[in-house]
Amino acid sequence: MKNLINKFLIIVSLLFFAQSCDEYVDYEASEGYQIVADDYFKSANDFESALVGVYDVLQWTLYNFMIGEIASDNSLCGGESASDVIGLQKIDDMIHDPVNDQLKRIWQYMYEGVNRANYMVENKDKIDFPRKDEMYGELHFLRAFFYFELVKIYGDVPLFTNGRLTAGDSGTLQRVPKSEVYSVIESDLLAAIAALPAKKSADGRATSFTAHALLGKVYLYQEKFAEAANILEPLIGLYTLPSDPGSVFLVEGENGPESVFEIQHSKESNGWNWGWMPQSTEGNFGVIHHGIRGYNGPVYSSGWSFNVPTQDLVDAYDSADKRKNASILDIVAWADANSASYNEGYEHTGYFNNKYIPRAGYSKNTTELNYENNYRYIRYADVLLMAAEANNRGGISDSKAQTYLNQVRSRAGVSSINETGSALTQAIWDERRLEFAGEGQRFFDLVRTGQAPNEISGFVAGKHEVFPIPQTEIDISGLTQNAGY
Repeated sequence: MKNLINKFLIIVSLLFFAQSCDEYVDYEASEGYQIVADDYFKSANDFESALVGVYDVLQWTLYNFMIGEIASDNSLCGGESASDVIGLQKIDDMIHDPVNDQLKRIWQYMYEGVNRANYMVENKDKIDFPRKDEMYGELHFLRAFFYFELVKIYGDVPLFTNGRLTAGDSGTLQRVPKSEVYSVIESDLLAAIAALPAKKSADGRATSFTAHALLGKVYLYQEKFAEAANILEPLIGLYTLPSDPGSVFLVEGENGPESVFEIQHSKESNGWNWGWMPQSTEGNFGVIHHGIRGYNGPVYSSGWSFNVPTQDLVDAYDSADKRKNASILDIVAWADANSASYNEGYEHTGYFNNKYIPRAGYSKNTTELNYENNYRYIRYADVLLMAAEANNRGGISDSKAQTYLNQVRSRAGVSSINETGSALTQAIWDERRLEFAGEGQRFFDLVRTGQAPNEISGFVAGKHEVFPIPQTEIDISGLTQNAGY
């Protein structure tokens, strides 16, 4: 399935890639677009190929996760210089504005995913076939994924569910309250739970369990604690935590016993293009960003030195915590011990993101563009800590919350916590930082829990909880802008 998910299919390109990825949400649709659809959706295989085209957009999410670290207290932007990927540099310094290439790309890519999903919704009734309900369950999960990314990054966003946008929609879009967007996300995930099997048919496929987990996160973001605890409880005990937390992020650990949902990547790309990234590769384009600049030595490969962990994050770990080395590479200590050399990049801290760093042998051909590392979107540790937070903050069971929290801490090799009430809440939040360092969750956790103004330098309450709507969308669609931008 990994190869299937990662495969560029010619017919999917005809259906979807004919639209430039530089287009905006209200792009111009050609008259030939529907003619192709009418000629295309004739068999179950046609629908399967189109569904792979929707999955494909998941691979374009590197900036979603990078900003989740760079905008937080976990890391600095890094790179080669202060002008290297200026959009990320501004986000790091909390001076980002509506003219930001990375934020524009996230908007475009996530709506491309929505549009692809809705295109299949338009054509759902063309034919019937045995796997149709299950397939559309996957589609509902994917659309929920895209809208969740949009609403947590931008807040109120345009919402459309019945079909793709066409030329006639230009200038008519309006943002709707995020509560309405969340309602559609919940509905999609409940539909996915009802339609999907519990176990995946192949790696990378959404299942009923993955929909449970994402719905639990969606509830938690809305502080619907009872609902979150209820939807996550059936997942407890269905997965396990490997004893070595670092092994989870190696290629050998992909889709393993802790994996709830992973975005699949492969080094077996059929094509790649420096001018069209990340769409032109099946590899994980985020990996090269995290590499050691000018590196020469064993195990790792050279990269662009972005998203470098801060000393504050390093100091947050107990010396016995196995996650410290799993999450953070101390390049000075490593180079001394392994006769390796490297160059210092901009904002060099001496540390690198060890979870998504280039490793020797994990790529081939155009090496920088083809790293095969999957992105671990939801791990079992996340399920446990979400369930712990829901039980604690919902006043449901501090005993359960302690149990789930301490399962995560036990794997890390640190002592149990027996706090209750608000002290337990803070302990769970602190644990999330240590467990998911480098994975893109920190900024959004700080925002949703109200900690951001105290933890992020330059954060302005009432403004920086969300990112600005891209100026191109303001100009073309007349959308309103978020406060403060």
